[in-house]
Amino acid sequence: MEGVSVRKIKKICVFCGANSGKDVAFVNAAFHLGEVLGKRKIDLVYGGGKLGLMGCVSTAVAQHERQVLGIIPSAFTVNNLVGETCGKEIKVATMQERLVMMMELSDAFIALPGGFGTLEELFQMISWAQLSIHNKPIGVLNINGFFNGLLSFVDYAVKQEFITPRARKILISATTADELVDKLQAFRFEPDPALSKLKWSPSSSQKEKLDLTLRL
Repeated sequence: MEGVSVRKIKKICVFCGANSGKDVAFVNAAFHLGEVLGKRKIDLVYGGGKLGLMGCVSTAVAQHERQVLGIIPSAFTVNNLVGETCGKEIKVATMQERLVMMMELSDAFIALPGGFGTLEELFQMISWAQLSIHNKPIGVLNINGFFNGLLSFVDYAVKQEFITPRARKILISATTADELVDKLQAFRFEPDPALSKLKWSPSSSQKEKLDLTLRL
């Protein structure tokens, strides 16, 4: 990436399924992502436990002697529902608290194949970036075209003027782990001039007035 400013990434949060999926390529890609993070000396933040793709990526990172942090709602730890976290574990009370902590402790975000929970986490991070709550890069690892439909939908929403071209740039995609990490490192955040004026500090007495023509 000669001539490109490289962002320093020490911790990546990975969102992915607690199932392994139908295609063995998903499991292989999760293990490979963990290996890539380990070799690049990048630590992992994830949702905890050892089920599905979550277990694959966390095991691979740990095997390369990098730190693994699982952030898990206490409800999931009852009766060992999701298995033992591979590394350090932080228990939180709610799903929202979990996601906020993930945002605060990570330098970037990657989504692997998963279900509704994975998609919720992915789009929450995208929405928060759009609102300038954070400026960290977000990408999907598009294994065997898993995210093709989602990416097409996002592009269609841009075409229909519900998502701005500027906001579309927030979501990065790649088909290999190395390419995706390279893109995350090269990412340059472009805040929306209006949305970046919002004040999200708890001490703020009022928010800046939003132009209602903004496409959220």
